[in-house]
Amino acid sequence: MKFSDLTEGKRLTLGPLAVDRDEVIEFAKKYDAQWFHTDPDRAAQGPWDGLIASGWHTCGMAMALVSKNILEGSESYASPGLSYVRWPNPVRPDDLLTLDLHVKESRRSSSKPWMGIVVWRWIMRNQRGEEVLDLEATSLFRLAQD
Repeated sequence: MKFSDLTEGKRLTLGPLAVDRDEVIEFAKKYDAQWFHTDPDRAAQGPWDGLIASGWHTCGMAMALVSKNILEGSESYASPGLSYVRWPNPVRPDDLLTLDLHVKESRRSSSKPWMGIVVWRWIMRNQRGEEVLDLEATSLFRLAQD
């Protein structure tokens, strides 16, 4: 998808993406080794009633959907960051995740006419419709100069 396709107000839905139990554990062992992400037996006795994915893994799954379905082949080249990120509900193995995107702003930079700026909100939900991720990202696109 190109920058010109990401117009203000545009809405897109990506997924579903199935959450794999082994991937949840492996990601956590490498990047977020807390017991409720890595130890299914202990997690079953914990406050979450079972194994849950790291929030950072949830972000990575959302990014995989966006990069494969929107950014691949685009002029995207960077992101200066997120305005916020929230994980209102846990992600569990075998969940089916769907990502809803809403382009809040899309414009050319006034100081760098070769740069396009997209501000968009990403909301990921599980198969029960529960929000598991809510973030606002800014993405930068390198555009041809007129």
